[in-house]
Amino acid sequence: MIVKREVKTLEDWKIKIAVLWLFGEVAWLTAVLLLLYEPNGIEQIMAGEIYGMQIGPEWFLIVAITLLVPLVMAFLSLTLEGSMNRWANIILGIVFAVLNLSNLIEGVRWGVAGGILLMELASVVAPALIVWYAWKSKQKA
Repeated sequence: MIVKREVKTLEDWKIKIAVLWLFGEVAWLTAVLLLLYEPNGIEQIMAGEIYGMQIGPEWFLIVAITLLVPLVMAFLSLTLEGSMNRWANIILGIVFAVLNLSNLIEGVRWGVAGGILLMELASVVAPALIVWYAWKSKQKA
């Protein structure tokens, strides 16, 4: 006898959010990697500049933080409880959506390749969906 059950747990949204944090991270890293293939991409980095912006120790620290936060949030999304989980995801999701949107706008302004813009767009959509799922989770709790 086969028993069909549809089980939706309160944890379902947490898994979706954790995966979206990782998805957004991979999309952003792919965009950065593709930038190296742009004409003069590596030369710009070796000269200490990316699209007119000077890169130095402070820049590397900021990039490291923006790389680490989504990874930490993927873990915390599965482990934090209740409203603290929701609000952390909503607030940081908004922050990352805005940051990634500004990267996308800069990419358009500088005329980067379509593949890079696609990855930048994916890195905007992922945190927007994080905010959406975290907001909707209130209705389920």
